[in-house]
Amino acid sequence: MNLDPFRTPIDMTDPGRHARLLDTLPGDAGQLAEIVQGVLLHQHVAPAYGVTLTPAQQLEPHIRGVEPMLERIAAHDARPLTSARPVAERLVGNCRHFSLLHVAMLRRHGVPARARCGFAAYFEKGRFVDHWVTEHWNEAEQRWQQFDAQLDARQRALFKISFDPRDTPRDQFLVAGEAWQLCRAGKADPQAFGILDMHGLWFIAGNVIRDLAALNNHEMLPWDVWGAMRQTDAELDLDFIDRMAVLTCQPDRDPAALQRAYQDARIAVPDTVFNAVLGRPDRIH
Repeated sequence: MNLDPFRTPIDMTDPGRHARLLDTLPGDAGQLAEIVQGVLLHQHVAPAYGVTLTPAQQLEPHIRGVEPMLERIAAHDARPLTSARPVAERLVGNCRHFSLLHVAMLRRHGVPARARCGFAAYFEKGRFVDHWVTEHWNEAEQRWQQFDAQLDARQRALFKISFDPRDTPRDQFLVAGEAWQLCRAGKADPQAFGILDMHGLWFIAGNVIRDLAALNNHEMLPWDVWGAMRQTDAELDLDFIDRMAVLTCQPDRDPAALQRAYQDARIAVPDTVFNAVLGRPDRIH
C-alpha cells in the first residue's frame, strides 16, 4: 500500500509559514485531537458552550486552508497551540475544519492521514448527518482508523456518544460512497442522509465528489459546489456516481484509478467554485 500521498501536508493541509506552530506538537492522534478541540469551535454547536457568534465569527467557517486558519488563530492569541483558548475566542469552523487541522498536524509528524467526507449516525436519531472525520494509518494494526476529532467531552455528553471517537466504528460513520451504495441497493432511505432541510441522492452524490476530491488532497468546504454536483435527483448521472462510489469505498485498491478519476472535469476542483452558503462564486486561492 502506498501511503506517501497522505504522509505530507499539501495544498489545503499545508501550514505554510505557520509550520513552526505544528513542529513542537506531540505526534499522538489523541493528543492532537485535544489540541484541535482547544483552538476550534463548531459553528452549529456554539450554543452548547454558551457562545453567541459575532458576525465576524460567522464568516470564519468559509476559511478553506490550514495556513489561513493558523494565521487567524495565532493573530488572536500568540500562545502555543497546546494552550486551549477560551471557548468564545476559538476559531469558528465545522467538522471539516476539525478534520483538516487534525490531518495537517498528523502529516506534519509523518503520520499518514486523510480527511473523509460522509455521514454520521450519532447526531440525530434515525438520520445520517453530513459530516467529516479523520482517517489515520494505524501502523501496529495495519489499517486505516477513523477518528472524529470534533467530539470533545461536552459533545460526547450532548450527543450521548457511546463509542470511542478515537476509533469511530465504520457503521457509525459512513464514507459517502458507502452511503450511496446502500441507497442505490435499496438498503437505506436516501432521505435519511443530509443536513438541515437538504436530503436525498443528490446530496449524497455531492459528498461522493467531495470525498473523492479529498482523497486527492483537495478537501473542500461542505457547501462548495462544482462539476457533477446537482440539486435534484433527476439531474444525476447515476452510472457515473456509481463508478466514483466504488473508488472511494476502496481508495487503496487502485490508487492510479483514483487519481485518473480526479482528472475528470466533473470531479476536479476548478479555480472557482460556487459557495452555496454565501450564494456566490469563490476563488480557491
